[in-house]
Amino acid sequence: MAWYAYCIGEKQAFPESARHRKPTPMESVLGVSGNQVFVYPANDLVVIVSEHNPQEALDQKCGVDHARVIADCFQHSTVLPFRFGTVFNDDESLRRSIRSNHRQFLDHIDKLRGKTEMHLKVLVECCAHTPNKNLSADGLSREYFTSLRENAGRQRERQTRARAVSFQMHRLFLPLDEEVSCRLTESGKMLLDVAHLIDRKGVERYLSKYSTSSAAMREYQMQLSGPWPPYHFVHRLTCGAHAHPQPAADAVPASLLAATPVVRILQPVSALA
Repeated sequence: MAWYAYCIGEKQAFPESARHRKPTPMESVLGVSGNQVFVYPANDLVVIVSEHNPQEALDQKCGVDHARVIADCFQHSTVLPFRFGTVFNDDESLRRSIRSNHRQFLDHIDKLRGKTEMHLKVLVECCAHTPNKNLSADGLSREYFTSLRENAGRQRERQTRARAVSFQMHRLFLPLDEEVSCRLTESGKMLLDVAHLIDRKGVERYLSKYSTSSAAMREYQMQLSGPWPPYHFVHRLTCGAHAHPQPAADAVPASLLAATPVVRILQPVSALA
């Protein structure tokens, strides 16, 4: 039997696993494809899983179900989310993976215990002109090199602007840690994705700061979501490994924990909704 994996948690946070060594169902929790979600004991850890048919394709709704199960577990436990689509072939491959990475998983949970992630999107005005991509190097024309210089200058200006806004957000919210990416929208504006790691007890204070800041900083369009499991910060703890998730993996290393890499300037994306 294949197991679809959602996250790793602390055994003490899941009473249904306390007296059992076999997977026990989580009451009223359904996962990918509507399958029953189980708590799979693994020493002092648990793996949240559901039965899975490896031949079954995973779609967008499955991704929503994946995130929902992790969010449910996050309500009462520190969790290490698995990447969407992580599947274990059988019981033995699941146990072997947890056993071989046990100490690392415990260290990650200890570092993220009591913490949560807030996700901030900031839409910023930047250069009035967008890069000219239509000029060619045929003939090495003066216009071509002039365009290159102008585009490089605009990119430096955007990078400087992005760093300034990122620093401003850091001073406002004072997170424990942060992950910032920046993209150029189709409208020529910059979209900053800012993930802040904060203490779970500080969520109300963070929301209050956001409310005050968004009202005062009219030059930005801001959106806030959270609190979330610390998706953006799990990969920092596993960045030394380079494996990638594969369906029905025989043994899944710690690097298959959820990861969201930084996206550098500049990639066109749709404007902030």
